[in-house]
Amino acid sequence: MTDLVLLYEHPAWFLPLLDALDRRGVAYAAQHADGHGFDPADRSLPAPIVFNRIAMSSFLRAPEHPIFYAQALMAHWAAAGARVLNGADTLAVDASKARQLSVIAGLGLPIPATRVVHRAADLVAASEGLRFPIVVKANIGGSGAGIVRYDSRESLAAAVDEGMVPDSIDRVLLVQEYVPVRDGKITRIETLGGRFLYAIDVDGGGSFDLCPADVCLAAPGKPVITITEARPDEALIEAAERIAQAAKLDVGGIEVMIDDRDGTPRFYDVNALSNFVANPLDVLGWDPHERLVDWLETLIAEARA
Repeated sequence: MTDLVLLYEHPAWFLPLLDALDRRGVAYAAQHADGHGFDPADRSLPAPIVFNRIAMSSFLRAPEHPIFYAQALMAHWAAAGARVLNGADTLAVDASKARQLSVIAGLGLPIPATRVVHRAADLVAASEGLRFPIVVKANIGGSGAGIVRYDSRESLAAAVDEGMVPDSIDRVLLVQEYVPVRDGKITRIETLGGRFLYAIDVDGGGSFDLCPADVCLAAPGKPVITITEARPDEALIEAAERIAQAAKLDVGGIEVMIDDRDGTPRFYDVNALSNFVANPLDVLGWDPHERLVDWLETLIAEARA
């Protein structure tokens, strides 16, 4: 039996991690979700450590995406005794912007003013009491997909009438105040094992697609984004760690923006599929994949003991 199995969907996003595992001589297997199946009565394990690497944006690449399949599979392997990283409980939060905001607000942390509905017909009523402009968001998105801005209630109503509002593969929609972001930058705080790893500021020039990984930045038509190392204060770091722990996030990013209207830091996204920053040696001066492999090796050693 190998020590580690990674379940993935995107063919290129994890090459830097696989290269780091190869350099360190870790015995692992990379399992693509396509073609995979499991027997619910079979309690055997592929490895003592399972690392879920399924992206919420996978539905953009294939209609037969593995988002919900992975939740069932991760729960099955965990019940059979595997240590599952970013497992079924974490996936359930990752796959729901509504649940993410509920987790964050439940910790007493500020979020953008938001309403959640399950019918497009209810969007206009849900926007009552919110300040325009607003955005309508798909509950399951990724790489900025399923987010549209509306500058007035009339424009939202017209879009609803024309059937031109976003949709979500789980039929859940969010109506959210559009937050004017101070200096045009959001901060992504990456965590590992529930603790701060690093942070970056991302300026997308108004785009909602802020994926900072190499493959994302090289994608055709990708808006130019600027990435710099961030040094958030201790209060933001502590808040991000609390969110990661509440979401049972083993590896992932917490996104926060400073509301330019009043200076409030508003947390708004939990991302369990961490594509570490492109060109980390230039941006950070070190490679977070090496820290990730250090951590994985510790978990493997614990599993062997």
